[in-house]
Amino acid sequence: MSENEGMNEAQEEEQGHGQDTLTRVTGMYKDWFLDYASYVILERAVPAIEDGFKPVQRRIMHALKELDDGRYNKVANVVGHTMQYHPHGDASIADAMVQLGQKDLLIDTQGNWGNILTGDSAAASRYIEARLSKFALDVVYSPKITEWQLSYDGRKKEPVNLPVKFPLLLAQGAEGIAVGLSTRILPHNFNEIIDASVKHLKGQRFKLFPDFPTGGIIDVTNYNDGMRGGKVRVRARISQLNKNTLIITEIPHGTNTSSLIDSILKANEKGKIKIKRIEDNTAAEVEILVHLPGGISPDKTIDALYAFTSCESSISPLACIIEDNKPIFIGVQEMLRRSTDHTVEMLKSELEIQLSELEEQWHFASLERIFIEERIYRDIEEEETWEGVIKAIDKGLKPHTKHLKRAVTEEDIVRLTEIRIKRISKFDLDKAQQHIESLEGKIAETLNNLDNLIDFAIAYFKDLKAKYGAGRERKSEIRIFDDIEATKVVIRNTKLYVNREEGFIGTSMRRDEYVTDCSDIDDIIVFTKSGQMMVTKVDSKTFVGKNIIHVAVFKKKDQRTTYNLIYKDGRGGACYVKRFNVTSITRDKLYDLTGGKSGSEVLYFTANPNGEAEVVTVNLRQKGSIKKLKWDLDFADVLIKGRGAKGNIVTKYSVKRIELKEKGLSTLKPRKIWFDETIQRLNVDERGELLGEFTSEDRLLIIKQDGKVKTVIPELTMRFDDNIIVLEKWKPKKPISAIYWEGDKELFYVKRFLIENPDKEEVIITDHPKSYLEKVFTDYRPVAELVFAKKRGQERKDNLNINLEEFIAVKGITAMGNQLTKDKVLEINSLDPLPYEEPEVHEPEEIEVVDEENVAPSDKKESGDTPDPSSNGELNGPDGQTSLF
Repeated sequence: MSENEGMNEAQEEEQGHGQDTLTRVTGMYKDWFLDYASYVILERAVPAIEDGFKPVQRRIMHALKELDDGRYNKVANVVGHTMQYHPHGDASIADAMVQLGQKDLLIDTQGNWGNILTGDSAAASRYIEARLSKFALDVVYSPKITEWQLSYDGRKKEPVNLPVKFPLLLAQGAEGIAVGLSTRILPHNFNEIIDASVKHLKGQRFKLFPDFPTGGIIDVTNYNDGMRGGKVRVRARISQLNKNTLIITEIPHGTNTSSLIDSILKANEKGKIKIKRIEDNTAAEVEILVHLPGGISPDKTIDALYAFTSCESSISPLACIIEDNKPIFIGVQEMLRRSTDHTVEMLKSELEIQLSELEEQWHFASLERIFIEERIYRDIEEEETWEGVIKAIDKGLKPHTKHLKRAVTEEDIVRLTEIRIKRISKFDLDKAQQHIESLEGKIAETLNNLDNLIDFAIAYFKDLKAKYGAGRERKSEIRIFDDIEATKVVIRNTKLYVNREEGFIGTSMRRDEYVTDCSDIDDIIVFTKSGQMMVTKVDSKTFVGKNIIHVAVFKKKDQRTTYNLIYKDGRGGACYVKRFNVTSITRDKLYDLTGGKSGSEVLYFTANPNGEAEVVTVNLRQKGSIKKLKWDLDFADVLIKGRGAKGNIVTKYSVKRIELKEKGLSTLKPRKIWFDETIQRLNVDERGELLGEFTSEDRLLIIKQDGKVKTVIPELTMRFDDNIIVLEKWKPKKPISAIYWEGDKELFYVKRFLIENPDKEEVIITDHPKSYLEKVFTDYRPVAELVFAKKRGQERKDNLNINLEEFIAVKGITAMGNQLTKDKVLEINSLDPLPYEEPEVHEPEEIEVVDEENVAPSDKKESGDTPDPSSNGELNGPDGQTSLF
């Protein structure tokens, strides 16, 4: 049979076999998709835990090592070299290399490699250069313990994994989108990673949190160890340059100055914030100036920037890595443990190889010494064959090799025959012995390191920190964020109108009655004549109910706005009075504030921002034998309850009208305000330090380290700098004492003053550049202790206690003050103040506030139709029945 006939038969057999077993196209697609998915996961998108590299990054690092000669290489040249191992185009390799270079850890860059702050891209690969950093050379490579494999075309060898002796993946971070899964490992601080590795090796607990190269402020409360479901909130660092200018000096991770400015401009266009202009002065460091129009609060604008722009973003980590050729999900702490343990194993392998090499050097050095010292080389002079030479040397060595650590092999003898005559003639026995002893010392040291492997690894990590940790301090400040309510900081960018009779509210009804400025994210609260209430989202036009009597922007959880209401319960029914707050609602639900009977009607209604309680006059209609047709009702006598309370009865007779007689004062207790140092914000939730109880007239005293003093009316949206040294409730008649260094005279001065212009910020030290504020006292009778410096040849002067009240009188805030002392002062301390009794202030009697949401069901009976006749303060009404009035 010819060759062609055999081939034809084979083809026919194959075709016949193909007809017997049909393969569906869907099955082929299924297999192809799985193959593609596994390829993308393992070979492109997800990094390996062993060295922290994706395949393209690993090949770039291998190519850089092969090209390394200490000088810079063109990136285009490195890309071309990498293509021997990487089955993709040059663009993907160049992009991956630029990303590696921008992380400033493994690659020493030269030229324009782009800017992560501004988002500028790198120059073309033919214009920029790179070489391995010293850190990479120390940590990434160790050929003797590297496992090798053939490249994709079988022509070259490449590493399966690089022997990286450091948790590199956590230091650099990684992002990748594969098929069916993705990964997002955030970068962490270099020094903190080393500290955590050391703690792990010592068996101690540790925690790791992200650190971003762009800096910013981060809240890691919900980091969740970098696993699925975690979240990191990141904010730009924004501060107030002056009353009309904000400055952004650090930006959130994942943004750049261009995208950040775009988001600010968009928020301004939508009316969420109001700015005049933006200047971008970013170069080596971020500097964005945000200029504000006059009358705009800088504090509120900072909050609005966080609420409506990219100045705050949320990053969701997802720690997915490749281990043993499989994707797994583990937390960053477990990732660090595995990387650190892997580093210990590689250090052990290196030590074992080093020990083997040292022992081999010692073995041959000892053989060489015996060979020359015992003149064994003379035994081969009469040998005529190679076998004879080998046997002669072996025979000559045997009496002297009992102390060797292994048997002498033929290879050892062959090496001895290669020693040159010149080396034999110049052989120095002492030097040879010293060499052997130094090798024995190194062997002993290596054995000790192997016996104490953990201590050796700890020393290795500490050495890395000492060599490369400088300049790698944490850039992102960890802080707990306050929650910003968008409705409280949004600029009122539209106007609200109402048609009371028809029952419509909206922003497009310009022909109707104007109510107030509002924003397009506000909620609106509406009350109608029939006693119904609704809260709805602001819109162009919304029907809420006819005969609207009150409409306003709704403030959620507002416990100070109090509504005073008198209503008639149904046709011909009794009249009731009630006071209530509206703190929480269901949007677009209609609430009935009356008893719910048909024909109910509101007779009197007011909304009071600070719980004011007015006095009204109730006028009855003349009917039958009613003797008292007119009397006064004081809302201060009515308890504040929930909106569902029916209220207390006013009268069962028909009311003609109700008139306002006297405007009232607030019946609410002064508001307690706390300062939470963790987030540097005020609150009413009892977090942090209690600053005091504040009425609408009270102010906060703020004194900064740079000598600036001011008072402000406290608002929960206010922001505070880290350089504040005094933050307390301001008492106008309490003097403030200050000791400061006067830069021109180079002496300490003391002054006592009162703040006469509460709305003006003033500086209490001189304007000399060397002047600084040393100590501030806000006690009535402060005492300072002076500790003097020791003069040469003299004993130290005793400490001096100074009663500042006697030392200097209260003067103007701009006065220079009195010289404290001419002696050199080592330090100034605050002592306990002298006793002082503040004059008593008679406060008006507080009215109890009852929040119905916190009242037990059994306590709600008193808000029903008929009050308890035995209640204190009740009077007999005009109908002779028991009622409040």
